[in-house]
Amino acid sequence: MKLSDGVETALHCTASLAGLPEGAVLPAAAMAAGFEVSPSYLVKHLKALVADGILISEPGPTGGYRLGRAASEITFLDIVLAVEGPQHAFRCKEIRRNGPCRLGDDAFPAPCGIKLAMWKAEAAYRAALADVTIASIVEDFVETSDPRVVQRSADYVAEHTRRKP
Repeated sequence: MKLSDGVETALHCTASLAGLPEGAVLPAAAMAAGFEVSPSYLVKHLKALVADGILISEPGPTGGYRLGRAASEITFLDIVLAVEGPQHAFRCKEIRRNGPCRLGDDAFPAPCGIKLAMWKAEAAYRAALADVTIASIVEDFVETSDPRVVQRSADYVAEHTRRKP
């Protein structure tokens, strides 16, 4: 299964926002520069996260983004669904009914076995993503990463954090 680059970007940005102090925001431009991604591409995905209540957008010259709920309540599945949409990754077009097997619906009373197997695999994949929260991944990052990486990440976010007056 191939997910768009927007999923990776959205996951990293959401994780970055998890460390903000109460009432603070991080501008999209800072996140785009920090991850070296296109600002317009990033904003498209941030808007999807806002639409799903994962993030809150604060408008204005001192505006930016912050989490819409606790990091412990935001799962990887939430972010994947916000960016990619809720539809199945595998979309069965019932091609089994084409060619020499072209018969009426009564010849195919059972659902396509390939579709069922793919949907079962996707359900397991989604369940695994639902078990990982932004809070848990940030905690793991802090505990297992090179301290220099952790410090530079924290410094970058702190330098670009905006607080409402």
